[in-house]
Amino acid sequence: MTQFGQDSLKTRRKLKVGSKTYDYYSLKAAEKAGIGDISRLPFSLKVLLENLLRYEDGRTVTVKDVEALGKWTKRRRSTREISYRPARVLMQDFTGVPAVVDLAAMRNAMVELGGDPKKINPLAPVDLVIDHSVMVDHFGDQKAFKQNVAREYERNGERYEFLRWGQDAFDNFRVVPPGTGICHQVNLEYLAQTVWTRKDKTAKGNVQVAFPDTLVGTDSHTTMVNGLAVLGWGVGGIEAEAAMLGQPVSMLIPEVVGFKLTGKLREGMTATDLVLTITQMLREKGVVGKFVEFYGPGLNQLSLADRATVSNMAPEYGATCGFFPIDAETIAYLKATARKPAQIALVEAYAKAQGMWRGPRTPDPIFTDTLELDMSSVEPSLAGPRRPQDRVALSNVAKEFREELHKGFGKKGEDDKRVAVAGETYEIGHGDVLIAAITSCTNTSNPGVLIAAGLLARNAIARGLKTKPWVKTSLAPGSQVVTEYLKQAGLQTHLNKLGFNLVGYG
Repeated sequence: MTQFGQDSLKTRRKLKVGSKTYDYYSLKAAEKAGIGDISRLPFSLKVLLENLLRYEDGRTVTVKDVEALGKWTKRRRSTREISYRPARVLMQDFTGVPAVVDLAAMRNAMVELGGDPKKINPLAPVDLVIDHSVMVDHFGDQKAFKQNVAREYERNGERYEFLRWGQDAFDNFRVVPPGTGICHQVNLEYLAQTVWTRKDKTAKGNVQVAFPDTLVGTDSHTTMVNGLAVLGWGVGGIEAEAAMLGQPVSMLIPEVVGFKLTGKLREGMTATDLVLTITQMLREKGVVGKFVEFYGPGLNQLSLADRATVSNMAPEYGATCGFFPIDAETIAYLKATARKPAQIALVEAYAKAQGMWRGPRTPDPIFTDTLELDMSSVEPSLAGPRRPQDRVALSNVAKEFREELHKGFGKKGEDDKRVAVAGETYEIGHGDVLIAAITSCTNTSNPGVLIAAGLLARNAIARGLKTKPWVKTSLAPGSQVVTEYLKQAGLQTHLNKLGFNLVGYG
């Protein structure tokens, strides 16, 4: 019988998309069944509501849980605790290996009890991306990537063999090998589907059930995928294991802070400047334990990559997630990243059927609280010296560096101090950049930022500029897609000349 709930509210419906027909749990049917007016419920909470409808079994999820979410807009908050079941789990190699070890231990225990060890498997799909083991031992030349990957296998060969065994041994478990990309960008470009499907056994036979793609991940920046309208956030290893084994995540129905974006970024401003500004604003507001959902006409001016950059830094601004709804830009990105046409058609049809589609006439959701930012006011920014939310405007960097040097580090009077480097012909001093790394899941997922880096390198070379000998340079992008478009744009050659050769993915 069905692996989902008992559907007390009778919300299961059919959705025909092209030549395929899917079952789904209708939010509109739930509204008609009397759970409340959900027309202006935040999109992120509609995802939670569908999850409760699908798993309503009278025990872990009750009709009263569903009704509590349905009536959320009346008080714009709730004290009710719910059981939420994400569709899948994302892991990286540092935090994911212990979970696989536990599965292996369960199989050993099953053997000792005389049972079949093959019955021990993840119940939810699990993807483990090996990306946190990269170390930049070699840099500044064309051989750096191959040398670093070879060294990585030497250091971590035993772990990688174990993970390879896990992929072969367990159902619902895939491993993305080293040298492929950062887990969050691989998730965004390849793993995420926005609308997930699963086979369900019914009295009339097997059917495909469609529902929102959701996940938990063993990394705080799992939130990046919310830019693709996939609800997800980082959890601890034990919570991820529980989700992997089909157990629900217990959580309070969250407050949702709406962040209205208007205007558009001025020429030369990047998504990194935008997210540092947003982070500063949300830190001042206080959004710990809350969902943040972005809305407003400014969304039309943001590419999917820009949205992913903003969602990525939810841990820095303190929210559980920073969610963007499904709209035309979501569909454009799915097409650009070669998702199957049938999948793209399903995403659009499902979102429109469920009231999860953001269009030009979609009314603004009702939120617990709101903020607003005119993106034309964003200026070039740097992350603070200790915390990202301590944003520093580029125009104030020199002034604030001196203040930090004097007060923060107690180096007053040493502004011009230089120190000779043993065995070298140069000196270094306070404020010199020693490491210039083009990396991180926040920046290297964004083509606009990476192309800008390549153009800057091209222009620097044209003006005869060279990298200082004391600077360690490296390029570790989020995925192989970045490498391809930098090569095709003819920009990787310029980056190489300044020492920003590929050193790895991670």
